Amino acid sequence: MITSSEPLVEVPKILEEERIQKERMHDVLLLLEHLVEREEATVKLILDCLYDVGSVNLINKKFQSRSLNWMMKSIARMSKPAFRVVALRWFKKNCPELITKWLQEQVQGSTEQGVESKE
Repeated sequence: MITSSEPLVEVPKILEEERIQKERMHDVLLLLEHLVEREEATVKLILDCLYDVGSVNLINKKFQSRSLNWMMKSIARMSKPAFRVVALRWFKKNCPELITKWLQEQVQGSTEQGVESKE
């Protein structure tokens, strides 16, 4: 037999908080998708920079021969437009969701630490 009404009130409150959290994280996802669409030129520049740095580092690491190293860097420069198309498509499809999940983990981590420190 139930003697206290407090636990019954607690459950709907927790469910409501979870629903609000899910809605807000969905809002974050939509905002990130909108940001990526609106700032496509910026995303392209970021991907270009990452390609330049990453390709040079990878080639330097894998090809020690000077002539082979130079040839591979030339090939990397020629393949950059193809990379740009594929990378932009991948970025638009995956990054808003990945960033949203990462941000949610960061927020939940700080919330869980706060609960632990109170106990």
